[in-house]
Amino acid sequence: MIIGLTQGTDPDGLLHATGEFSARFMILAMMLTPALQLSKRFNVGTKWVYWLMQRRRALGVAAFGYALPHTLIYILDVKLLQDMLSEFWTLGIWTGWLAFVIFIPLALTSNQASVSALGKTWKKLQLWVYAAAVLTLAHWIFIHNNLAQALVLFLPLALLKTYRMSTFIK
Repeated sequence: MIIGLTQGTDPDGLLHATGEFSARFMILAMMLTPALQLSKRFNVGTKWVYWLMQRRRALGVAAFGYALPHTLIYILDVKLLQDMLSEFWTLGIWTGWLAFVIFIPLALTSNQASVSALGKTWKKLQLWVYAAAVLTLAHWIFIHNNLAQALVLFLPLALLKTYRMSTFIK
């Protein structure tokens, strides 16, 4: 992607690709706990889910790793601060910015030193990923003006989270 950007690849294509990869990594990381519960219940694919669970923090950092160039490409594409500010309060834009701002402390504290230093607070901080996910969903829907695309990405996460919540209720 970086080579493509330096060689004049269409920034809109890179903007879309980095945003989509960011959303996919975030969704994958968030799906793992309910997927593990489901795989244990039906005794299917547990080894793979455990393998992914061991890499969940890396998946979350990868989500930020794609959100950062997504944001930078947007800034480079818009070019003028005045143009960026004029569209800032558009629903699809401010939701993306807010999701990105939430991602920053999550990514910065996704290391063992932060986990040790923050203790129980670390988990509470990481729960902000849910707000980032809702904002990312809104960003996706209103930027692409396409609910179907967003549902293809986010519906599996919603279904697994619903399943997880239903196990708490019983």
